[in-house]
Amino acid sequence: MLKKVWSNYRFQLVLICSIFIGSILGIIFKEKTNNIAFIGQIFINLLFIIVVPLVFSTISSSIANISSIKRLGRIMKYMIIIFIITSLISSIVMLIGVLIFKPSGSIIESLEYTTSNINITDRIVSMLTVSEFYELLSKSNMLPLIIFSIIFGISIKLCGKETIIVSNFLNSLSKVMIKMITVIMFLAPIGLCSYFASLVGTYGIEILGSYFKCFIIYLVMAIIYYLIFYSLYTYIAYRKEGVKVFYKNILLSTITSLGTCSSLATLPSNIKTCDNMNIDKEVSKLVLPIGASIHMEGSSMASILKIAFLFSIFGRPFNGITDIMLAIVVALLSSVVMSGIPGGAMIGEMLIVSIYNFPSSAFAVIATLGWIIDSPGTCLNAVGDIPSCMLISKYVNKENINYS
Repeated sequence: MLKKVWSNYRFQLVLICSIFIGSILGIIFKEKTNNIAFIGQIFINLLFIIVVPLVFSTISSSIANISSIKRLGRIMKYMIIIFIITSLISSIVMLIGVLIFKPSGSIIESLEYTTSNINITDRIVSMLTVSEFYELLSKSNMLPLIIFSIIFGISIKLCGKETIIVSNFLNSLSKVMIKMITVIMFLAPIGLCSYFASLVGTYGIEILGSYFKCFIIYLVMAIIYYLIFYSLYTYIAYRKEGVKVFYKNILLSTITSLGTCSSLATLPSNIKTCDNMNIDKEVSKLVLPIGASIHMEGSSMASILKIAFLFSIFGRPFNGITDIMLAIVVALLSSVVMSGIPGGAMIGEMLIVSIYNFPSSAFAVIATLGWIIDSPGTCLNAVGDIPSCMLISKYVNKENINYS
């Protein structure tokens, strides 16, 4: 039995051990671990540099090779529906959590943030497009890159056999990028060990008081959402077999997201996980890159917690229907819309402060809270794309996946 567990989860167990060792080193050596932080940063940077060619090649090639434009429309339709529904459910789950546990306390420290006025039309333009082609090569412009990749893939599809060379090139590029994921992940144990050593050594004792209570509330609700609702989504998708194959393969993406605190850095792991789960590649290679930028269940839960925390700090009751409905709307915007905007988290926090008429000092409070809950929030943001892929695949294909 132990031999089978080791065979199936060897790499994931090595990652867990490396994180544990790194955390112990951080506790023992504290700030001295900053001397090895560069090793973890190298690993994370390697994940980041692969994101742009990976997103471009997988989206473009998957669309170019999709069986029909009609099928593409079906995938996109179900993707949007499922992204919105799952984000709505996650915000309601956290809403129930804060109404039960009621985050409370006072401002721990006074921080000052300088923000600039945001022109909404300029923000929409920068959200959807860039003015120079080279700007598409930056991970800061993921939504414009996704839009470009979709249009590029559709154009290849419409050109038919005349562009078979381009289509074959993108297929080959996509395979190379996925193989690079395997190569880079060999560095994960050392990278995550050093990264966690530095993280724990630098910030291990700074989560105190009211922030700590909020962190515990978020962590508890995140675990509940992860275990109950991801089980529900995968069961709806492919019954007991779907739940079984999900939990058998999800550890890699979970560990990577917790370790890197980045949905984009977790994208390579998500693609590898979906391949291991035998999810329809036409779905996963289109949905995962898009989901990494505009599907954030963790962010929707975070928005609810931030709002409830501010209400508590400034002595306002968070139980009115209007306040609660506004909170859900803000959570959906944070999850599906603003997550695709550069600096979207900051915009979401500014929206919370302005829409509820909190003083400007409140921005520093929830910005700090956002940092504290970043790791479990990123885990939900990243891992949540996989059950969504399973659901989309089910409704697009109208048939069971033959899991291996």
